[in-house]
Amino acid sequence: MKGIILYQSKYGATKKYVKWLAEITGYDYIETKQAHMKTVSQYDMIVLAGGIYASGISGLSFLKQHISELKKKRIAVFCVGASPFDEDAFQQMYEHNFKGSLHGIPCYYGRGAWDEKAMSFKDRTLCKMLQKVVAKKEPATYEPWEKALMCAVGQSCDWTDKTYLQPLLKWIEMGQ
Repeated sequence: MKGIILYQSKYGATKKYVKWLAEITGYDYIETKQAHMKTVSQYDMIVLAGGIYASGISGLSFLKQHISELKKKRIAVFCVGASPFDEDAFQQMYEHNFKGSLHGIPCYYGRGAWDEKAMSFKDRTLCKMLQKVVAKKEPATYEPWEKALMCAVGQSCDWTDKTYLQPLLKWIEMGQ
């Protein structure tokens, strides 16, 4: 099967996963901003990769916009976030993003990176505000993402790891 990876990467962690995935599968890849249905429709398998921001997945709007044209394609999503994987949080994010015509599309998770120095002023400000709110809580009651947020304050962290791609690669193999 001929495959393509559509992606949207804000700070580079998603693009890192995309390049690894392309090396392993031989798939082409293109940013969603440059993707056109005339090109995408030529592929049998489509993987959309994007970062998670405020429980949304960047680039998912491309699928939403074109899902009727892609319904006969094999589609999966690979999302990248700074938090360690948490089943409950992932399920909530899935239910929030995969409603209606996107329901049932498989979604996989990879942990990304954190670098406040590289963040835009807006993102850095939002994170600082969130950190202040979380800091008022008792640390023993932190959700996994809150614990990760508080541990990453002022640091540069890269948690990307090729092993996060394994479940997606198994899904791809099943469709070959």
